[in-house]
This record gives sequence, structure tokens and C-alpha cells, in this order.
Amino acid sequence: MGGVHAFDVLSDPVRRRILELLAEGEQTSGAVTAVIREEFAISQPAVSLHLRVLRESGFTTVRAEGARRLYAVDAAPLREVDAWLERFRGFWEQRLDALGTELARGKRARRPHGGTPGGGNRGARRRTAPNENEETPGD
Repeated sequence: MGGVHAFDVLSDPVRRRILELLAEGEQTSGAVTAVIREEFAISQPAVSLHLRVLRESGFTTVRAEGARRLYAVDAAPLREVDAWLERFRGFWEQRLDALGTELARGKRARRPHGGTPGGGNRGARRRTAPNENEETPGD
């Protein structure tokens, strides 16, 4: 990766956004620059610098088509990041599995029991009006 650590490259929000744009497909430097200038209010030379960092670090490829330069994502560095993250994936996957289990339990608990039409509570105790000799809150 040209001596630049992948996370150093990805730590910048402008470069992450450029990669998001390029993930949609190959784009001209002019199209990328227009979006980034609008979203981040930075100059064209600043966008060009970010494109250069991405290119030199191997995150993007560029090819000339006439006078235009077309950029695309190169997935190799992203695979390296994914491989590094693999050792940590178990931490969140276990929690996501547990969350899925709890959500399923919650859905089962909200289902009406007995299947009565209209979701009624057949067999549930009915609250009766208080007896005139019983005290009610606020008396």
C-alpha cells in the first residue's frame, strides 16, 4: 500500500466519501470533485490531493479516456482491512446473535395467545368496578 497504513487513509471522511461514490461505479475525477466540493466545501486542488492519496495507497485505480480520468475502487486494500477486522468480528457477531434472539423472544411475547378473533384475551381476568365499601386511590 505504498507505505501508508489503510486506516490512515480511511480515517479521513473526505476519502471515505470518495470511496463510497466510487463503490457505485467508475466515475470521472470531475464528477467526484463536484460532489465532494459541494458536500465538504473544499477546493478542487484539495479534492485532487485526496484522489492522489487514494490512488497512491492502492485504494483506487485511474485510467485515461481521452482527456478524462476515470477513477474506480480497487478492492485489494479493503480486503486487507477486512482480514484484519476478522479477528474482532466475533465480538460483535455474538452480540448481534444475542440481539436477534431477544428480538425473536419479544415477538413471541407480543403474539396474542389462544388465537381468538380480534386478538382478544380469552381467559384474562376482568377488572370489575370497585365495591362501594372498597376504598379507591384518592379517597
